[in-house]
Amino acid sequence: MKRHINKLLLLGGFALALSSCDDNSWNDKLPGFEEPEPSQVESIDYTLTANDYKLVAANSANKALAGSDKAKALAAVGTQGYFSEEIPAADYIPGLLNDYKFQYFTLENGSAMNITYRTATALPEEIKAIAAAEKYAVDEADYQSVWKSDEDYTLSFAPSHTAARSIPGILKAKFPDAVADDYVIVNYNTSDTDPVFNTPDEPAFELSNVLGSISKGDNVEINGYVTAVSTQGPVVVDASGSVFAYQPTGNSALKVGDQVTMDATIDSYNYGFQVKRNTEVTVKGTQTVTYPAAKTWTGTEVDQFVADVMASGAAPISPVYSKFTGKVKVDGNYINISLDGTTVQLSPYGASDAVKAALTDGATVTLEGYVVAIASKGKFLNIIVTKVGNTGFYTLAAAAASRAVVTVPSVNENAIYKFDGSEWAVAPSTVILSHADYQAMGQSHDNFSGDVPSNYMPIMLKNRFPYADTDDTMFVAYYYYDSNSKATTTRCDQYLYNGSEWTLNDGVVTETAQFVKSNGKWNYDPSMVITLPSGRGVAISTLYFQTCVDWVRNNVTDGAAYISSYGNNEYYCGTSAYQGNVDMRPGSAKEAYAGYASMSDDEVMALMKKRFETEVMPGALAILHPDMKPIDGIDVTVTINFYYYTADRKTLPATVVYEVTAPATFTFVSCTWND
Repeated sequence: MKRHINKLLLLGGFALALSSCDDNSWNDKLPGFEEPEPSQVESIDYTLTANDYKLVAANSANKALAGSDKAKALAAVGTQGYFSEEIPAADYIPGLLNDYKFQYFTLENGSAMNITYRTATALPEEIKAIAAAEKYAVDEADYQSVWKSDEDYTLSFAPSHTAARSIPGILKAKFPDAVADDYVIVNYNTSDTDPVFNTPDEPAFELSNVLGSISKGDNVEINGYVTAVSTQGPVVVDASGSVFAYQPTGNSALKVGDQVTMDATIDSYNYGFQVKRNTEVTVKGTQTVTYPAAKTWTGTEVDQFVADVMASGAAPISPVYSKFTGKVKVDGNYINISLDGTTVQLSPYGASDAVKAALTDGATVTLEGYVVAIASKGKFLNIIVTKVGNTGFYTLAAAAASRAVVTVPSVNENAIYKFDGSEWAVAPSTVILSHADYQAMGQSHDNFSGDVPSNYMPIMLKNRFPYADTDDTMFVAYYYYDSNSKATTTRCDQYLYNGSEWTLNDGVVTETAQFVKSNGKWNYDPSMVITLPSGRGVAISTLYFQTCVDWVRNNVTDGAAYISSYGNNEYYCGTSAYQGNVDMRPGSAKEAYAGYASMSDDEVMALMKKRFETEVMPGALAILHPDMKPIDGIDVTVTINFYYYTADRKTLPATVVYEVTAPATFTFVSCTWND
């Protein structure tokens, strides 16, 4: 609820200062006129400061209210400077107002404060839906279907067979039970070049003969095939040896049996050879894989192996296909396997979720895989697992087609598709980062981790949508790796374009709510209590009653006839901005307005009261509080404490109550001067 009072208060105070020395002082000379005693019953507009949010979080009553379950959420209010769904302002601002450290702690019962504060609101439902979306990678069978051939096809979309035209049909077949508003994140290859079929067959894939004699720093051209996969990279074998390739491009898509080429630089880490990170891998075809006989180890042999490799001057190791039996120990996100006869343990390296699920705490298992490194000063053998018991953990590449697949230059992309109840289509106003985006943002993996720099997404959106219009919105999805849980999840944020830049919609908005003090305690109350003290120079009284006078001038037929020459009091209903009260003296009304001459004093008073109750004050409230509106389930009221001056020269208190029945509509309920 916006407030329009502060600026008007200043204007009202200025006008008051200008008129304080004129001869509009008729009430001064009224016998029996008395100024009311001042008190600390006030109505105040206030905006919480950064220090106030800290007080909210530190307040002992609020801590007790939050309990241990919401302790962190309450602490976050102090550090972030806004409330949340867990810590709603309506419940926790009273603790601040009741706190002796708060600057308005001394306000008395009957006081009201309109508090403006920041709070996190519910974000669009699309954010959760996209973050929870299923993922689908377009596979070889899909591409064959798109190109309508199991011979003349390419593992990519192209200008003649675009992703936008082809993916909806693929998803319709893959997700027959989809319902409206389902999302799927699709990974695929796309090319700017159409393949050319019916060309002479390419020569058979020929393995290189370089991996059996590599040294650190060597630059080698590798033609090999994948024999093991992990989240950190594959093991690649050629005619003479093998090597671990650390996080090559497109690692997540590699499968056992893929024939690959790499222009590689050999590096080493933790006493093991490896191909340098981000080396580009090209898949040329597929083949069957036969594992070598696994080396079985005794504890003594493990100790000797570690000692030999770690000896000064020893060469790093190439992957060793091995078989071990040991006992699994799961400690949080760490999985290790103890071996008989040695203190050295196995540490599954780059293990998939399926491998982790097979290694349960306390189980004795027999496993196979490639030992690729020695970690933690000889404490662990890093092994890429291919088999646990009788279960193999590798995804075999599809069998080679009857002829070589045509290769075109392509890029790997992600896209978000949405089902409307009948068809799949690219989700409107959505972006999901792809490999090229992560590379451009300096990420070594196709995901973020740690703190995501706040300027990355706005720059990306500005470059991608240079002609965005003000108030455009965009959902941006990306992958995020949590180093604590060792899991990669989908995240989604919404960005808003303000005409010059894209800004994150964090769901934090500014709201205003009223809190009222009663029986020594502050409580949330959407209704409003306004206290208008009688007397000159009281800014809030001047504001409200001058607004009444102006309303009469602008809305009543011949309204100026009811208003004094000074323009700050009227006798249509008796409001006086100068005295800060309502003049209910029928004699003075008759002197000021000739139209009352034929009416009795009682008739004049009754008419003026009715006008005040049902016309003038409701009109003034609509001007001063245009944003007040009804709230479902709550009777929203405006209660005004004011003073009126009587024919027997007494200044008496009265209270009028209005109910908010529509936006900026104030319906009269009662007034105590009728009691």
